[in-house]
Amino acid sequence: MKPKVLITRRVPQPGIDLVAAQCDVELWDSDLPIPRATLLEKVADKDGIYCLLTERIDDELLDAAPNLKVVSQMAVGFDNIDVPACTRRGIPVGNTPGVLTETTADFTWSLLMAAARRIVEGVEYVRAGHWVTWGPMLLMGPDLYGATLGVVGMGRIGQAVARRAMGFGMRILYTDAQPIPDAEKEFGAVYVSMDQLLAESDFITLHVNLTPETYHMIDAAALKAMKPSAILVNAARGGVVDHDALVDALRTGEIAYAALDVTEPEPLPADHPLVHLPNCIVVPHIASASIATRTKMATMAAENLLAGVRGEALPNCVNP
Repeated sequence: MKPKVLITRRVPQPGIDLVAAQCDVELWDSDLPIPRATLLEKVADKDGIYCLLTERIDDELLDAAPNLKVVSQMAVGFDNIDVPACTRRGIPVGNTPGVLTETTADFTWSLLMAAARRIVEGVEYVRAGHWVTWGPMLLMGPDLYGATLGVVGMGRIGQAVARRAMGFGMRILYTDAQPIPDAEKEFGAVYVSMDQLLAESDFITLHVNLTPETYHMIDAAALKAMKPSAILVNAARGGVVDHDALVDALRTGEIAYAALDVTEPEPLPADHPLVHLPNCIVVPHIASASIATRTKMATMAAENLLAGVRGEALPNCVNP
């Protein structure tokens, strides 16, 4: 008898096909998240769950799924999963690390450059019919070349971002739990305190996990410590930034610009002030959304799921 698994969203087909070849699959065939009540009902007889960041995996769900052998998430992060609760029950949790590093770094630079050169504003300017002549003062922004980049979190993605900064001749500052000698050697990055990074960086990019320590680490005080010309990019987790404080900082000119791939909450309501500020770019959590990367994530999650229902070690396990 094939293991029964639930896939909680429509994902790239290769991932679904890989699971379907060996399991009895129930797919929530939608681009929208599965409702909580429906999720609790559908996991009742499942051996495995293939989920996304939108599903809360907690004691309530685990109690509703007595046969569950594995939780496999199509994401690197797993702050939506109560990992200790899974561990207590002997349930391995899988994720998809590494595969999205370069794609996310590329997108971080897309946001950084779009903000610096005011590309979204330019598109809207043309669409609104305001472009009547070339103007020497029109939509000017700062240069990247030779500027100072502050990287908060010098993990895999932070290092990939720093590597790209070398091509722009940037001075690279970084902060992390401890110095990363390899990054200093390869990129010429300089380990500094958070206070120094905030005060000296022209561009600040966030690449930390969401933890109690990093929640709202970019708050009113941090924003006030930045240069008035600073540009903030967040492609990490929305909760790292205090959005109310960011609205105030952008409105009052405490910082110049922000570009956000992630928000708190997600999705950000269409009437939220950040969506309508001219000096803020908000996009719908698409940093890893290249065809190749999302397909690889889908197959990695499938491989974790299949290993789990067979009782084997997961290729990528959060709680081995």
